[in-house]
Amino acid sequence: MSAPVPDQPALPDLPEGVIALVPMRNVVLFPHVLVPITVGRAKSVAAVLHAHQTGAGLGIVLQRDAAVDDPGRDALHDVGTIAKVLQHVDADEQLHHAVCQGVERFRIEGFVEGYPFLAARVQPIPEPAVVSTQAEALGLQLRERAVEILSLLPGAPAELAHTLQSVRSPSHLADIVASLLDVELVEKQMLLETVSPEERLRKVLQMLTHRIEVLRLSQEIGERTKEQIDLHQRKYLLREQLKAIQKELGESGDDDEDIARLEELIAKAGMPDEVQAQARKELGRLQRMPDASGEYSMLRTYLEWMTELPWAAPPARPIDLGEARRILEADHYGLDRIKQRIVEFLAVQKLNPQGHAPILCFVGPPGVGKTSLGQSIARALGRPFVRMSLGGVHDEAEIRGHRRTYIGAMPGMIVQSLRKAGARHCVMMLDEVDKLSPSAQGDPSAALLEVLDPEQNATFRDNYLGVPFDLSRVVFIATANVIDQVPAPMRDRMEVIDLPGYTQEEKLQIAQRYLVQRQREANGLRGDQCDLTPAALQAIVADYTREAGVRQLEREIGRVMRHAAVQIADGSTPQVRVDAADLDALLGATKFEHETVLRSSVPGVATGLAWTPAGGDILFIEATRVAGSGRLILTGQLGDVMKESAQAALTLVKSCATMLHLPADAFDDIDVHVHVPAGAIPKDGPSAGVAMFIALASLFANRLVRHDVAMTGEISLRGLVLPVGGVKEKVLAARRAGVHTVLLPQRNEKDLRDVPEASRQDLTFVWLNNVDDAIRAALGDTAIRGAGFELV
Repeated sequence: MSAPVPDQPALPDLPEGVIALVPMRNVVLFPHVLVPITVGRAKSVAAVLHAHQTGAGLGIVLQRDAAVDDPGRDALHDVGTIAKVLQHVDADEQLHHAVCQGVERFRIEGFVEGYPFLAARVQPIPEPAVVSTQAEALGLQLRERAVEILSLLPGAPAELAHTLQSVRSPSHLADIVASLLDVELVEKQMLLETVSPEERLRKVLQMLTHRIEVLRLSQEIGERTKEQIDLHQRKYLLREQLKAIQKELGESGDDDEDIARLEELIAKAGMPDEVQAQARKELGRLQRMPDASGEYSMLRTYLEWMTELPWAAPPARPIDLGEARRILEADHYGLDRIKQRIVEFLAVQKLNPQGHAPILCFVGPPGVGKTSLGQSIARALGRPFVRMSLGGVHDEAEIRGHRRTYIGAMPGMIVQSLRKAGARHCVMMLDEVDKLSPSAQGDPSAALLEVLDPEQNATFRDNYLGVPFDLSRVVFIATANVIDQVPAPMRDRMEVIDLPGYTQEEKLQIAQRYLVQRQREANGLRGDQCDLTPAALQAIVADYTREAGVRQLEREIGRVMRHAAVQIADGSTPQVRVDAADLDALLGATKFEHETVLRSSVPGVATGLAWTPAGGDILFIEATRVAGSGRLILTGQLGDVMKESAQAALTLVKSCATMLHLPADAFDDIDVHVHVPAGAIPKDGPSAGVAMFIALASLFANRLVRHDVAMTGEISLRGLVLPVGGVKEKVLAARRAGVHTVLLPQRNEKDLRDVPEASRQDLTFVWLNNVDDAIRAALGDTAIRGAGFELV
């Protein structure tokens, strides 16, 4: 963009024969023609201002290359037009507009330096004084052709024809018509450089004649196209009349084959009477509707959806409970209570096929087998299985469908899944129901309430179909990672079955029975090409994975199999055997280690047990004291509940100072700092009270907490130990971490039946009624004075 031209003093007149030049990129000015120009380059602006101020002529000349910003002599054509600046306007600081009228042609003889604009010595090219008879004849023919082309242009103003009629000089007429021609700039420049009037008239006439032929041809093409459109409309009307005649005669044409096919499909679909009546009504509308109508394709798609849904009642099929048990045992290891509940579910289905099936909801961390359990139920029932993923669904229309009035409308996910399954009694898995999220488009979990209610789903109505569909024969199975995130009304309609996770022994059995073989096949290995020893599997389970499910375990086994595949593909060895000692080279250093002893080597450290969405885990509580003013400092991303537990634990320790052999001034002039490591992870929950109390008691009593002890439970200010949840996950986490003794609230003893027998035998359980029991188990009897601490 050119810089603005600063204010200048009035310039002296140019010498005789020297004019200011304005190079133009896309304008060819002819004599006797009025044209507006826009300039932005500093030299061009200066030239226009000089011509406007002094009244001198301004040279308008075309550039040879429009891309050149600062053209020199070689970049300009030799012939241009001297113009008068009739009007000048400052549009802004960069652009200036001027109205110029061409006077006469000139030829550049040379540039003159020393001016803020391009200045050149020019030689005017005068018009011939005498007009030849040939020129007059050509001018007359040119005027007729110009009037003719104006009649072919519907937007041409009437004043333009009057102007052409008033021009008498053939040379002037040629210049005016040349300026109006829609031709390339090079051709216009060629006309400008043509000095001879006869030759210029002849060239302009030739160009104008060619343009007239093009316009006539375009007009003929437009008329033929209009005739074709009229012919198409006439044929359409005749077809419609033919349909009406055939209908009156009771005859059917070839165009009715689609209608007949849809009518046959409606008859075979097994629809209820109400639905069939609606479908035939829409079919009648389709039959009366023209094919070209925009609603025709929409209505046809709707009828195709209606005919493809499984309306008919499912065939009766006996349920073999023995075969169902065999399938469950073959597909899953462990999960005895879950399998028993599924067998009960199948038994009820066998005895009461028409009864309402309960909605089962499997809740557990990722990788524990929720989806595969649903597939096993479908196999045991002998029904099709279809999975509907609800993660991230935030639009109610995704469940209920869109109304047909909207563009791109389609049925909801329920109806789509039914068409995919092809059976009204399929097993449909609603995966990740805890990931539904409401939005401005509605709450999809609310739309699922009708689907999951056995009293309502017999008349489920999809917005797209507009008719009720019976979902009572569908076996719905839901899955979720965290049941707390499922809305309470939806939870009320489902039977929740917890899948907390697997023990190390169960993971080892799952790996040996399923995962190793699956990864062998996935990596193209035969059974004898890669042998993963039980010791290696045990090491992978203990040292490389720490999860409730088995997904990461399968990934690690896959890494081992890929290593074996490389060696076998290279021809290095026909068989690969992997033992525990080889894992460090294949999988790297161990990812998890038991650090309970190291962490518990100083007073003030206790090991707690926590529940996480991925299963249980151990939690270290660290406490220390420093000089201060009696404050309690809490760090480690603790939630409000854990902060209250820490405050209650400190108050309880102060209340039993005598029992812990603490002097009366033990809490004066100190600050107590309680920290839970892994501070980047938020932690909250009502189960850390006992661990915090023991950590503080260990700190002030200056006694170590037993390193092989882990604990869970909430405390009250009276010293009572209150029950908590997630006992199975916490016990399994304690066993994985190498803990030998677990302290649990006495009121959680009933939950121990959920813990596998092998884990119960490996651990020692101490049941806590009050903090007295916790101190004895964690710090030893000598930490307590007297008969005990009975604050109840």
